[in-house]
Amino acid sequence: MNTTVSTIVISGSLLLMLMSLIVAIRDRPMGMVLLVGFALLEVAVLVQAGFVVAGVAGGAGPDDKVTLFGYVGGEVLIPPAGVFLALAERSRWGPAILTVAGFAIAVMTARLLQIWQGVA
Repeated sequence: MNTTVSTIVISGSLLLMLMSLIVAIRDRPMGMVLLVGFALLEVAVLVQAGFVVAGVAGGAGPDDKVTLFGYVGGEVLIPPAGVFLALAERSRWGPAILTVAGFAIAVMTARLLQIWQGVA
């Protein structure tokens, strides 16, 4: 697993979380900036998933592959699901959903790094 890509994913998701929180506090619906931001976050998460799959195929990684791929699969699904729900809810709660999605991606990526390194 590439720690540089993981750092980019964590930083990007926290930045998007903060932006989404500001939009939610201002009582605005989700805009194009958040939509594009979460699309870029999804690309970064897919790149990270590619590194994980390549690492596992090369023989690296932890012994518990089920937990590892559970986190990777969950991470891949969260940004599109969050954007879908945010588009469906055009009040302040749409960006609030994206706030939770951004935080979840950051936490799941940090946990994924711990699993990969064998810390937990």
